[in-house]
Amino acid sequence: MLSPKRTKFRKQQRGRMRGLATGGNTINFGDFALQATEPCWITSRQIEAARRAMTRYIRRGGKIWIRVFPDKPVTQRAAETRMGSGKGSPEFWVAVVKPGFIMFEIAGVAEPVAREAMRLAAQKLPIKTKFITREEDFV
Repeated sequence: MLSPKRTKFRKQQRGRMRGLATGGNTINFGDFALQATEPCWITSRQIEAARRAMTRYIRRGGKIWIRVFPDKPVTQRAAETRMGSGKGSPEFWVAVVKPGFIMFEIAGVAEPVAREAMRLAAQKLPIKTKFITREEDFV
């Protein structure tokens, strides 16, 4: 699963997910892409599950780009812990995804194959997504 090699700080605040994605909202590498239409935290497990679903479907043909990287640590307190005594320890990593963000790209396969691979990947994700092609990449 994906996680940063090192970070400047171990813990982060939760933040907010307002507005549209300002960067990463155009197709840069492949011919087809999966675009988020809702804001969400995508965990590294979900990214890995989507990647496996896509690669299994297209087998050895084509190339896949994963444009989303989990760089935000999410902390959890131990179960049955009383209030106070500080913030919990980092348990997993998430990527903050806003509407319009391109999460996965595919090239080197036909459109029906890419569409089905992206559909399988989208089923592993907790948000609604949209399949887009290079000529009509807009929000």
